[in-house]
Amino acid sequence: MNTGFQTYIVGGAVRDRLLGLPVQDRDWVIVGATPETLLAAGYKPVGKDFPVFLHPQTREECALARTERKTAPGYKGFVFHADASVTLEEDLIRRDLTINAMAEAADGTLVDPFGGQRDIAARVFRHVSPAFAEDPVRILRVARFAARFSDFAVAPETLALMRGMVEAGEVDHLVPERVWQELSRGLMYERPARMITVLRDCGALTRILPELDALFGVPQPPQYHPEVDTGAHILLVVDRAAQLDTPLPVRWAALLHDLGKGLSPRAEWPHHYGHENAGVPLTEAVCARLRVPVDCRELAVLVTREHGNVYKSGEMQPPALARFLERLDLLRRPERFEALLLASQCDAQGRPGFEHYTSPAVPRLRVAAEAFRSVDAGAIARATDDKTQIPARVQEARVQAVRTAIDTTR
Repeated sequence: MNTGFQTYIVGGAVRDRLLGLPVQDRDWVIVGATPETLLAAGYKPVGKDFPVFLHPQTREECALARTERKTAPGYKGFVFHADASVTLEEDLIRRDLTINAMAEAADGTLVDPFGGQRDIAARVFRHVSPAFAEDPVRILRVARFAARFSDFAVAPETLALMRGMVEAGEVDHLVPERVWQELSRGLMYERPARMITVLRDCGALTRILPELDALFGVPQPPQYHPEVDTGAHILLVVDRAAQLDTPLPVRWAALLHDLGKGLSPRAEWPHHYGHENAGVPLTEAVCARLRVPVDCRELAVLVTREHGNVYKSGEMQPPALARFLERLDLLRRPERFEALLLASQCDAQGRPGFEHYTSPAVPRLRVAAEAFRSVDAGAIARATDDKTQIPARVQEARVQAVRTAIDTTR
């Protein structure tokens, strides 16, 4: 059927194919059509902000080629224009990076008006046009791409443009949900530390996560790794979390676990007394501000408060160990206990030369946890005549089980 319009694959699918990566999703742009033309051809309309249609056979989304005009601050302040006169190049020029501003025709012909293929070869993130500065989400996207494509660098002129956007206050118009969306996606790539580095290099980190930005320049305790500051330590920790293929809650907790060190008085550096407790309100505030999902928020708070106690548990006597495990809600949340240990492992290994280090406290804590769980509270309750004594008897049994277990493994 001769429809009179042309359909192109655009954006990430073209980029990933050229990089030799699996293509997950394909975005389509239609040139030379109107909504009426597409409806007549059997396309089904979807979307409210601009004309998007479902292909009549494949059901894939196809967008009409469009231009956009900035009308207000922030990433929602745009007016879109889409009709049959909009060219493919006009549609591509509104995109963020040259590597995302390529198209592929039905016959496989590559359309690359802005040098995306050249920048893929050079491993460079470069903005397509000055219109990049109109959308602050693009700062987050570039940072996220840096985490995914770890051998790419941000072009100096693009980094300068991003700095100008931050200075102009564009980042301040980002809504929390979008910030979280981009941060959480970047954390799941192979080098999440690069996302944080790019945000810091352009000045956006101090606007988005000032609590994290404050850690750069804060020295680490000398018994750990004096050769890096706390900010550099955090970068090592989140990258270690990625290397261990941890889930998002663990990576988010790894990112925030040391926020309290930024509150330590300069006179006490390089020590950070009580930084775990000091960090809890900061972690809670960050999670509330960004509207972080419950599972990520709860683990981040737990790791902030307890990661130091995981290491100190090696010195705890059985009664203290039992109280610690009870405070962790071990019986009801065993999966969260494991996530705490995993995040603590990332923390311990987040220093040069310690990538495979395991604190001797962790195996001991696992043995204690298994013994703690083995106590049959129901059986104790049935055997206790004075029901008011049940909690004390159960606790005594758990302490004794922990004592026996750790004595046996010495």
